[in-house]
Amino acid sequence: MVADTKAGVVKGAPSDYEFRVEVDRSSKQVIVLYWAAALFWLTVASIAGIISSIKLHNPGFLGGIEWLTFGRVRAVHWDTAIYGFGGVAASGTLLWLQARLCQVRMPYTKLLIAGGLVFNVGILVGVVGILMGQSTGVETLEFPLYAMPFLVVPYVFIVIANFTMYFKKKSSHTYVSQWYLMAVTVWFPVLVLSAEACTNLGAVDGVAQAIANWWYGHNVVGLFATPTGIAAAYYLIPKVIGKPIHSYHLSLLGFWSNAIFYNWAGTHHLTGGPLPAWTITLGVVGSMMMFIPVITIGINHHMTMLGSFHLLKTSPTLRFAVMGSMLYTVSSFQGALEALRSHQEITHFTHYTIGHVHLGMYGFFAPLMFAMMYYAMPRLMNREWSSARLIRIHFWCTLVGTLLYGGAMCYAGIRQGMMMNDPSIPFLNIVQWTIPFLMSRTLAGLILLSGTVAFLINFVRIVTPHKLTWATPTMLDSDRDWKQILEAEKEAKPQHE
Repeated sequence: MVADTKAGVVKGAPSDYEFRVEVDRSSKQVIVLYWAAALFWLTVASIAGIISSIKLHNPGFLGGIEWLTFGRVRAVHWDTAIYGFGGVAASGTLLWLQARLCQVRMPYTKLLIAGGLVFNVGILVGVVGILMGQSTGVETLEFPLYAMPFLVVPYVFIVIANFTMYFKKKSSHTYVSQWYLMAVTVWFPVLVLSAEACTNLGAVDGVAQAIANWWYGHNVVGLFATPTGIAAAYYLIPKVIGKPIHSYHLSLLGFWSNAIFYNWAGTHHLTGGPLPAWTITLGVVGSMMMFIPVITIGINHHMTMLGSFHLLKTSPTLRFAVMGSMLYTVSSFQGALEALRSHQEITHFTHYTIGHVHLGMYGFFAPLMFAMMYYAMPRLMNREWSSARLIRIHFWCTLVGTLLYGGAMCYAGIRQGMMMNDPSIPFLNIVQWTIPFLMSRTLAGLILLSGTVAFLINFVRIVTPHKLTWATPTMLDSDRDWKQILEAEKEAKPQHE
């Protein structure tokens, strides 16, 4: 067995392996609950996204249902994606990784289960509130105020459990992944409480509310989803290939530059708005400085994988982890360049931004959460994934759907922006020109949903008790005859006993 360290991988004694099994057993109920809920909300988000996408090229679709107007269902799509899937999946990842890296049993499991249930009730309450027309109207904070305590209070349990595990850790060393996990634990509550105070609770007025809104809207991705995804990549890639991280010093530079610069990048979303020029410039500078962490993290992941890319043919975990890491680099480069005023002159208020967001969330973050689930679930459930074919369907639907979505929207956004800058082109003509690309967006959403359904089937199978109690790891290059395996197990049972 191996464990990641700052210098590489070290051999563990059998007792270490046995203790890791005990750690997994202690966290099983909590993590399975969180990840199952995350996949449910991802399905809801995907369906809501498809409905809102269809409405863009077929406005009459479900037009007689007041609860499913575009403004409502679009908000449900984004909030269930960022909080329902992103928040719950990241919380499960954070807790499992921290327990593994600290080598301690999961504390306060009953509180964490209760907190997870309350959190999901809060998301449900928020979704119903939005569909009823009670959205706050503040982007990324659309949930009605009465839903937010359901989301904030349970997170306190996660913070307590996370710090408890960290201060009880067996090793004196803090792993690279733990830097990001501890940072997320601190950053997320500060982000949510500050943003709610400044926007929906009226701590500031006017233009300052817009600044606070996009400070939060940008940072909930960059200081919550991004660090959790990077932590997963830093753990999984060395773990699967059995090689050390390329450079400990690069990982330090990547962490601190991300922590320092990402916080300032949000105001570039308000370019052209009624803000002081220096606030926009600050966001542009912060975005340009993000090249430092993106390049260093990208180099670290690529150089770690160098010589091991052939393992992508067989490992589901590695395939999703590498996909997420590569699209992290692509989407982050894109996001930094998008901040430039010359870039915004073309892409601002176009579909380009939508394509960029989906490349980041579904191209980077989601695959790394999938990779974590593919790696951890067999260890938690003590059984293997039932179908390599379903894993392949999931991967290719995720990759093709993300690239089609991002490519169609980014190209359409650039052309759309160029045409909007030409006063001789009627706006209605521009809208009509984008329709084929909006249809491509819907198709991409359907492909992504198909991949999610394939993963759901595999997930339900692995958490559902069945007769099979042993099997080799599920690899991508072969499908197994489970009937034959069951018969072989039955014949081999006296030997095991």
